[in-house]
Parts: sequence; structure tokens; C-alpha cells
Amino acid sequence: MGFTVAIVGRPNVGKSTLFNRLVGRRVAIVHDTPGVTRDRREGEADLLGLAFTVFDTAGFEDAGGDSVEARMRRQTDMAVEEADVALMLIDARAGVTPLDRHFAEHLRRRNAAVILVANKCEGKAGEPGLYESYGLGLGEPVPLSAEHNEGMSDLFDALRPYAEAAGALTPEPEPDFAAEDDATGPAETPERPLRPLQMVVVGRPNVGKSTLINRLLGEERMLVGPEAGLTRDAISTEWSHKGRSIRLVDTAGMRRRAQIDDSLEKLSVSNTIEAIRLAEVVVLVMDAAAILDKQDLTIARMVLDEGRALVIAINKWDVVEDRGEALKRLSDRLETSLPQARGLATVTLSALIGKGVEQLMDEVLEVHRLWNRRIPTSQLNRWLEEVIANHPPPAVAGGKRIKIRYMTQAKARPPTFVVFASRAEELPEAYQRYLVNSLRDTFKLVGVPIRLFVRGGRNPYVDKD
Repeated sequence: MGFTVAIVGRPNVGKSTLFNRLVGRRVAIVHDTPGVTRDRREGEADLLGLAFTVFDTAGFEDAGGDSVEARMRRQTDMAVEEADVALMLIDARAGVTPLDRHFAEHLRRRNAAVILVANKCEGKAGEPGLYESYGLGLGEPVPLSAEHNEGMSDLFDALRPYAEAAGALTPEPEPDFAAEDDATGPAETPERPLRPLQMVVVGRPNVGKSTLINRLLGEERMLVGPEAGLTRDAISTEWSHKGRSIRLVDTAGMRRRAQIDDSLEKLSVSNTIEAIRLAEVVVLVMDAAAILDKQDLTIARMVLDEGRALVIAINKWDVVEDRGEALKRLSDRLETSLPQARGLATVTLSALIGKGVEQLMDEVLEVHRLWNRRIPTSQLNRWLEEVIANHPPPAVAGGKRIKIRYMTQAKARPPTFVVFASRAEELPEAYQRYLVNSLRDTFKLVGVPIRLFVRGGRNPYVDKD
């Protein structure tokens, strides 16, 4: 993983704001409510040319047992253990609090490498808190303002010794001009590795999304428990499955819009929707006790409307009694409510015990392959001739038939096709559905959204008279 940095501190001191500043974009949710961040978030940071992995963590809470706060605390402790150095933030405007002192002592006992950061130091209001922070015994504090991008060069200087110790800052090698002169041919260009497959896990609250992510990763990376709505951010994690690099994204549960009146929950749902828009494959997790309810269908349609590949995961399958009836109910609902993605991949599993998880990943890789598929133009037009011969387009006003002249695939991701026809605007939607369904059956494009556009004009591959 290279050089790693964990951002820690009590709730509401600006950890997520600093995280967003370091990664260069607004990734983590920032809100005035304390304790917004609950899971450990990972991002690739760049600070004045220093590249490193940064962890955003939940706020340090003085809690024990198995409460949500205690589980958040354990996640933060894990991040500190894995990191080369921890940035302990305090709110300079609020001054040093008893909780700050408690956790400064906690970090000292763990023998962690710590840099003290006094955040919100813009202007003079933070000066008393900055001077007071010397008493925490964590060395000289770094004054900065994450929100206003002030003090980043001081933070770089503080990180430099740790980066050098980790081998993240090494001098650039001197160019060997003689070797360049002796070269007899062009240098080989290394193959570019495949980009990570962006896999986003979505669903209603408390259906087991985070449990599934933890099962895939083989570690307790995401906060889980019986409480609904534990996940608030869209949390991404790099992972590899059968040699394929995958970026797993856990998301907040999505309730019906009418039930959402909290501003923080609205931010969480917006974060989930943005994750869907950036996804390649979306895994919609459902509770086996309530398969494809109205909200599940709403989420599925949103995924398909965005053109993402969709896999349905029925979780908690180990507790279902009448499995045959449950599968029939699911099939009937898919047939009537999601005809635009006929043949959707559906996997039954138990994330808690790990049963069916391997089959889920097989389906994810397969649907991703179909979502990326390109069909040669020659094959498309041979198929087009056959389907038109079997079922010609209907006649329009005046008794004249629509002539479909040519077809091409404009792009993949999702498969998108363009049909050139006379009177293009009059080609009925029912006939367009006929073409899409035939495309799906003939070229085995099951379970992925297909887009079809009808355009007027002549076949560009035929010479004009």
C-alpha cells in the first residue's frame, strides 16, 4: 500500500474536510452533526507531490462494550495500527477538550507515530487553542485550515520524515543521456493494467450490504450491527478477485424519499446515487424476507436508467423456509416490473456465513463482460435483415412502410445501438422493444440494459445515386 496516513480525532474537528482536501475532491460527507463518519474511508492523496494513502476515520468516542460508538472506536484503532503515521486533529477554535486529552493519552499508550494538527486556524480565533495544544504532549502542532487550504506546506514538512522512512520520498534518478544515445530502437511501452472494476453495493437499510462487503474482503472493514442506517458514506475499498482488481463501494441504505426528512440522510442518499452513476456493476442486495418491494424496484430502475450493469443478491437465504415460492415470487416480479433488463442475474446467498458469495462474484464478472461487449457491424446487419424479414415494420399514415436501412453499435458500457430508418420518428415503441428483445436473445445480452436510438437518413456505407 506504500506510505499510509490515518486522520483521527474526536467528532466534528474537521477530519473529513481534511480528507477531502488531501484527495482533491469532495468524497466524504461533511456535516455539522458530530459522528457523521462511521466507517474507515480510504483515498489516494497528493500533498505537494507527496503521494500516499489516507484513511478518514470515525471520531474517537470514549465508549466500551458493543455499542455503535465502541465498534467505531475499534475501526479507528485498526486504522492507526495499519498507518505509518496518524494525524490527530483538534479544533483550535474550540480549544483542547477533555476528550482530546483522553485520546492523546490513548495514542501515546499505543506507541503510535502521531502528528498533532490544530485545524480551523484561519484568522486569530484559533490561536489560543493552538498554544494550548502544546500541553497534549504530542510535539509541536501543525496549524492549518482544511476548509480554506491553509497550512498544507507545514503539513508536508511534518509528514516528510515519516514518508522518507517509508521510502515514499526518494530522490529522482539522474537521467542517463549516454544510455539514450546508445539506444538502437524505440523503448517498449509497458502494458497498462486494467482499471479496477467499479462494483457498488446498494439496497434498503439493514439488508446486509456491509456484512457482504466484509465477507468479500475477509475482514471486519465495515461497521456492521443490527441497527439500521449504520453506513452513511459511500466507502470504497480496493480488492482483488481471481486476479481482477475491483473497487468495492459500500453505500448507505436508501429509504423511500417520502420517509426522509433528515438533512444528513439526504446527503447520504445523494452520495449513494452518485456512487451508482460512477459504477460499472451494481449489486442490489435484498432481504429474503421482503424480496423486491417497491423501494427495491425503485433502486433497480434507477440503476438501469443510469445504464449500469445490475446483479440482484438475495441475502439471508439460509433462513428462508419455502425457497421455491420465494424464487417464483421474485421471477414474477422481475418479469412484470423490470422487463427492460430481462434475464437479470440473481444470486441467493448468506453474507453472514459466506454461502453463495463466490457465485455472486462469478455473476458480477460475467455481467461486466456482457456490459462491455461490442458486436461487429456485419453481424448486426445480417441479424437486422432476418428480424425485418420475420416481422416487417408497420405501415404508417398513407399506407407507406417504414424502411429500416442500417444498424450499428455506437458504444458499449452499456451496449448502445443506432438504427437508421425512413420516418424514424414514427417507428412505434412496440417495434423498438421487439428489436431490443431480439438483440438480447440473439447475442446473449441477458441482464444488461440495452439502449436503442432511431435516426433518419441514408445508410452511410452505400454510395449515393
